[in-house]
Amino acid sequence: MSGLPPPPLSQGAGYGVVVGLGAAFAIGMILVTKQLKRVFGEDNKTTETFMVANRSVGTGLTASAVISSWLYSTALLGSPYLTYSYGIALPLYWAAGQSTMICAFGWLAIHAKRKVPNAHTLLEIIRARYGTPAHVLWIVLCLINNLLIFSQMIVGVAASVTSLTGMDTVAASYLLPLGVVIYTYFGGIRATFLTDYVHTFIIMIVTVWFTIKLITMEDIGSIGALYDLVKPLSGKYPVAGNYQGSYLTMTSKECIFFGIIHTTANTAIVFLDTGFWQKAIPGYVLGGNAYFAIPFAFGTIMGLGALALEQTPAFPTYPRRMTQEEVFSGLVLPYVSQAIAGKGGAVAVLIIVFMACTSISSAQLIAMSSIFSFDIYGTYINKRATNAQLIKWSHIGVVGSALLISTLSTALYKGGVDLNWLLYFLGILICPGMFPTVLALVWKRQPRIAAIIAPIAGFAAGISVWVGTAYAYSGEATIKSLGQTLPCLFANMTSFFVPLPITLVISYIWPQPNFEWSDLLSIKRIEDNEHGKVGTTASHFNAESYFTPERVAYMKRMSRIALYWGVATFLGQWVLWPLPMYGARFIFGKKLFTAWVLVSLIWLFFTLLVAIFYPLVDGGLKKIWLVINWRQSPKGEESSGTITPTHSDSPDGLVSQEVVLPEKHQA
Repeated sequence: MSGLPPPPLSQGAGYGVVVGLGAAFAIGMILVTKQLKRVFGEDNKTTETFMVANRSVGTGLTASAVISSWLYSTALLGSPYLTYSYGIALPLYWAAGQSTMICAFGWLAIHAKRKVPNAHTLLEIIRARYGTPAHVLWIVLCLINNLLIFSQMIVGVAASVTSLTGMDTVAASYLLPLGVVIYTYFGGIRATFLTDYVHTFIIMIVTVWFTIKLITMEDIGSIGALYDLVKPLSGKYPVAGNYQGSYLTMTSKECIFFGIIHTTANTAIVFLDTGFWQKAIPGYVLGGNAYFAIPFAFGTIMGLGALALEQTPAFPTYPRRMTQEEVFSGLVLPYVSQAIAGKGGAVAVLIIVFMACTSISSAQLIAMSSIFSFDIYGTYINKRATNAQLIKWSHIGVVGSALLISTLSTALYKGGVDLNWLLYFLGILICPGMFPTVLALVWKRQPRIAAIIAPIAGFAAGISVWVGTAYAYSGEATIKSLGQTLPCLFANMTSFFVPLPITLVISYIWPQPNFEWSDLLSIKRIEDNEHGKVGTTASHFNAESYFTPERVAYMKRMSRIALYWGVATFLGQWVLWPLPMYGARFIFGKKLFTAWVLVSLIWLFFTLLVAIFYPLVDGGLKKIWLVINWRQSPKGEESSGTITPTHSDSPDGLVSQEVVLPEKHQA
């Protein structure tokens, strides 16, 4: 990328954060993992601990991890630059497109827990129900999901690191996952939950600081002053498709188009992403609603703040505006951070985008390694694999996945693909598997042939519409034309919805015969014998004692609650709130704008409390004290190995204390 302003930080700072900070986190998490083993009996040399954390992660830590799971570096970089481009409506659609799906996913996660309590991956469930052909297809779908999400983050963060430090983009692409590989290699999923918390802690502090600092800095001074600076810009730089070209209107075609693309893509990402399958149900509802504030508040204030500060000498590109190449590469946040706090702001952005990238990377690496170990090696290469062998291949999967992702990210960068292109393209390849995945867990009639044909047809239809529409509008199918809004919108919708009627028609004509949900209990937990030499399945998991009437009734009730929350959140955040304002065709007044920003800030502080303090209240402080003092927990307080789930009347004891085993590949 040519013509960039000189980086505010040295290359040494870039390597120091990417390599040094990554190594520090890796060492810290390795030490914590060793302490967890000593104090609580957590042994990451067993697959149950490495992959699913013994199914014993509490609601508070889960809520923090759910927030972290959506706290992509693309959210921190993307919501400000899209707000800068299209106005105040964009961050609302960004937030709604992610928050609602997290809440709704709790419903599907409970279905998985009720029907396949011992699965380690989503792919295990597909294989148990539909056999090898469908299993292979879902391996491809899940790997596509993980590869695209992970590479998208690396592309965006590498560009930001380069703009802030001058560090080589290719070097950044390969070094960013390095520290994550180390602590994930040694710590497994438990390490990812812990690092999720630490990363989210730092990111939340910095994002709150940025939003307050921008509003109160000398060049702006107040929310009302920010409004006064942004409102006149519609005359100088009108936004095409916005009411009167204004940045301060909810009537924006580009914003609602992006909202549709973003919502369909993220629905598929969540439902096909192993990282979300490994978290607990109450944490979804809490974490999903708390997460909303991050793109909403941060995107609104930083994006509109960039528009205001771009007119001042403090902005790195002054006196020119940012180029489209700079904006679509996600450089709005790095630039506005420098205008806010100089080199300190640049350092803060460098740290939070690194934290966001590595936090998601850890879950992605676990998800991909689980596919390589359980679903490829353990299923087709060594069907009698021991714990040690599966862990070995999980480690190989972690390292191999990181190299694969870095190579793909480098190829995308060299091919001229930027963050904006990937944001709009993502759902075309991910969406086809969404409806067949849901129906595999909630509908007995969907047969193998429908589960196989529907996603393939959706994939083919989506690609065809994407290329055909780009050619029809631009007369060519190039990187530039394929990244335009309408081709991506039509292709996303096609990929998302085409599989549904296909699978319904096939299912009603040829329903799956003689299938019972109890058939999925054939999936067992994995243990070694006392010598660790022979792969066996857990003999002490008793389905009758697990599925007690009280437990089943509770899980059904939680399923209904999760479904209600998902529907209510969608209606509130996507329908009743933005759509009437879209149709009203008005420009925000100063009082409404001030109230809008204040609500977003209050919500952001609520998220801060949920992400940072609730995990500590929810048992975290006690466990931290035990680890620091090298004390072992009282007998029976913490489970280790592969325990038999026991009934509890509390919500935490039943659902939130146990990770939903199905392992999905994260998007």
